[in-house]
Amino acid sequence: MRAEAAHAMTDALPTDRPRLLIRLLHPQARTPTYQSAGAAGMDLGACPHDGANVIIPPGEVRMIPCGFAMCIPPGFEGQVRPRSGLASRHRVTLPNTPGTIDCDYRGEVMVPLINLGAAPFVVEPGMRIAQLVIAPVARAEIEVCESLDQTTRGEGGFGSTGL
Repeated sequence: MRAEAAHAMTDALPTDRPRLLIRLLHPQARTPTYQSAGAAGMDLGACPHDGANVIIPPGEVRMIPCGFAMCIPPGFEGQVRPRSGLASRHRVTLPNTPGTIDCDYRGEVMVPLINLGAAPFVVEPGMRIAQLVIAPVARAEIEVCESLDQTTRGEGGFGSTGL
């Protein structure tokens, strides 16, 4: 990317970004980091409490600590998403994606990783294991009713609109 294009991309980003407060819980913890000017998500690094590698056997899930807690501002959530390279190259992803971190959660950020591959996967301390996207949240007002309006789709569910 040319310098002018990168500068223009940075200038186009909103200036009223939400402030994310980070409390590092472990000396080896890394703050979430955007890897490019246009990145939607910040990379999350692994920070095992004992400093050792975490081995995820095939078909297994392991909770990987990130070594920090955070304060997300009201009206926003943290969406934890897989890293595309881990998923496409190693078949390591999140079992629930996106995972939601609510604005009132103050515990350590943990990432559940599942190994869908055939071989054990090694998570090393500091390895970038997931992405964190900060997104606005709309809270719905619930109203119970007797009927719903009709649509073309109707009650058609999974796969009803084709592939």
